Amino acid sequence: MRIAIFLFAASMALAQTQTQTEPPIPAQNPKTSPADVEAGKNTFHSHCSPCHGFNAEGGIGPDLAAGRFYHGSTDRDLYRNISQGIAGTEMPGIFYNGDRVWQLVAFIRSLHHPDERPPGDPARGQAIYASSGCAGCHRINGHGGSLGPDLSDVGASRSAAWLRESIASPDASVARRYWIVGFQDSAGKKVQGFVLNEDTYTLQIMDLKSQLHSYDKASIHGLTIEKRSAMPSYRGRLTDEQLTDIVAYLWSLRPTETTQSEAKK
Repeated sequence: MRIAIFLFAASMALAQTQTQTEPPIPAQNPKTSPADVEAGKNTFHSHCSPCHGFNAEGGIGPDLAAGRFYHGSTDRDLYRNISQGIAGTEMPGIFYNGDRVWQLVAFIRSLHHPDERPPGDPARGQAIYASSGCAGCHRINGHGGSLGPDLSDVGASRSAAWLRESIASPDASVARRYWIVGFQDSAGKKVQGFVLNEDTYTLQIMDLKSQLHSYDKASIHGLTIEKRSAMPSYRGRLTDEQLTDIVAYLWSLRPTETTQSEAKK
């Protein structure tokens, strides 16, 4: 018993010593030379672009090129978010050495361009959104359907150009989560929907009426996957002015920008 207590106390002392000796994160980026920016660019393209887009314009992850950061905007915040990840999001921590993380921060800072408000009337756009049936599939702040992506903060993760293209040409960029699967069940009924989960023996999907189903893989036939969007194109359904207004509305949907210290209060 005494040995166990001694070992526990020793491990706690060692952990405390390691915490005390861990160097603090500098307030400002120490790696900002052109060579550092270029190295950060290479790391970003190889490891970060699958989620944030090749030019950091947004994709699965948010747009980083606009210079608006919603989980802390200081150099120290960005370093922490890259190295430790962001709780409650899909952003994982990246186990790079400190210099490489700082080079990523330098590259992201180099991309900053004014996040200018796009043309159009957000109020009119909101009315067009409501009258066009968008809420049947999309949810904003807890209201609407669940078939399509949640748009509550879409203005923080998508550029105005991306939003416009997604409305006019939704097949141009379709996340894997929204690829359409089709097959025949054991009764010969045709089924279409989105895969939510699967294991060795079963497949769980949400059909195009937002209903959840589970199927034994052995009982389905003719499985196909279509990398297209279930959303119809609104090109021709909306005028150019209406498209401009609805993009202005969607672009306005974003969280409040805070520093990490403010978020902890």
